Amino acid sequence: MLKNLLVHIPSERSIRPVVDAAISLAVSRGAHLDAVSVGYEITNIGLATDGAAAVAAIFELDRENALARANAALAVFEAEVRNTGIGYGLRPLTGIPAESAATVSAMARLYDLTIVLQPEPDRETFDNTLPQEILFQSGGPVLFIPYIHKGPWEPKHVGIAWDGSRLAARALRDAAPFLTHAQTITVISVNDAEIAADASVAALQTHLTRRGLTARVERMEADRTDIQPTILSVAADAGLDLIAMGGYGHSRLNERILGGVTRGMLQSMTVPTLMSH
Repeated sequence: MLKNLLVHIPSERSIRPVVDAAISLAVSRGAHLDAVSVGYEITNIGLATDGAAAVAAIFELDRENALARANAALAVFEAEVRNTGIGYGLRPLTGIPAESAATVSAMARLYDLTIVLQPEPDRETFDNTLPQEILFQSGGPVLFIPYIHKGPWEPKHVGIAWDGSRLAARALRDAAPFLTHAQTITVISVNDAEIAADASVAALQTHLTRRGLTARVERMEADRTDIQPTILSVAADAGLDLIAMGGYGHSRLNERILGGVTRGMLQSMTVPTLMSH
């Protein structure tokens, strides 16, 4: 059940894709939707050389500018959500990147789902990094909306990227609210001979059947470097509008280690993707 949603509204990137998707999902489920936006403080204290008062003034001006950026992003969100009839909240934040990541990730732990915008590789901003930090720090499911997405979003054709792992199982459970509303479910299994028998695709189908869900299976073979393109190829052929998958990697602000499939999906996703870590 999705009744308590959080959406991160970037303050330094285009926000329309994630605003449209988050609001339409909340409206369709009658959910409460809280929005958080972070204005990043960037002042270099080395620039201030005229004593404590000057340092304080520079930092205060930086904080005010950061807060203005966060509020401007949230104003766009509020203009779209205020007449929908759903409950919503606004949370403008300021801070340095690492502190902001910890704060927003802690917030996300109490929500059924956090909605974020896919990182955009050509933009130099912490708004690209924060969604990944939420995935690895929050302990909850994160829905990545592609930055090419347009318009409202209500998933009817759902794909499950299944490799039998703990993270895939977590994503399967987190995707339950979408699976119960889906018109079609597709299990995408790449190199399924490597999956343990007790977590096989056949076992997954049995599990879904017991829940009243019918899924068709797409079995593919691919080299490790081709797994992510293979998943997206199946998604395109099947007309999927949501993929659920495990998010592999470790959360380190200064040294990020992402699994190859996760990294590839974050770089090249074509449909909204629910990731669980």
